[in-house]
Amino acid sequence: MRKLIVAAFISLDGVMQAPGGPHEDTSGGFTYGGWIVPYAEEVFGQAMQALFSQPFELLLGRRTYDIFAGYWPKVKDSSEDFSIANLFNSVPKHVATHTPATLDWHNSHALGTDITAAVRTLKQQDGANLLTQGSSELVQQLLAAGLVDELQLLVHPLLLGHGKRLFSDDAAAAAFTLQHSQVTPKGVVIARYERAGEVQTGSF
Repeated sequence: MRKLIVAAFISLDGVMQAPGGPHEDTSGGFTYGGWIVPYAEEVFGQAMQALFSQPFELLLGRRTYDIFAGYWPKVKDSSEDFSIANLFNSVPKHVATHTPATLDWHNSHALGTDITAAVRTLKQQDGANLLTQGSSELVQQLLAAGLVDELQLLVHPLLLGHGKRLFSDDAAAAAFTLQHSQVTPKGVVIARYERAGEVQTGSF
């Protein structure tokens, strides 16, 4: 059985929409695309390298898939992104989509009509961990179904006020244990949480 890891750039108020660029996702009138760029530096880059250093398969929503498919296959070998591009281009990509016939990026597979059932089946198989990138709607479905085993969050010191969020009111209650944390020189909190069973309560 393999783990499902949700990795996300988020703001203090939980927004994860369009972290990488102004035109990445402007739906809902979002105007802050590219909000992680001012915080990128060496420690930030090292955290991303560590994330991709273990075997993984990508689990993506359709919008994120289209963004990635429009970028990563075109990265040149002279680019600093080339090593990640090689990984993303080669690993299996499992996609939530209503139009599976249009998945033309190498090694892409549609999850089918029952997404949570498909992901449960993938988790029960042997193989590399399943790793999400972006894909807020898909991630919310996975959290609601209790399928997420680990959260790897890069929390940025800003409030965005509106936009697509990591957590919705439908997320299934669960306890997590902090396994590792660090703070970058620019104030990004990098934290890795592992699922730790049910929520415990008490009284003072």
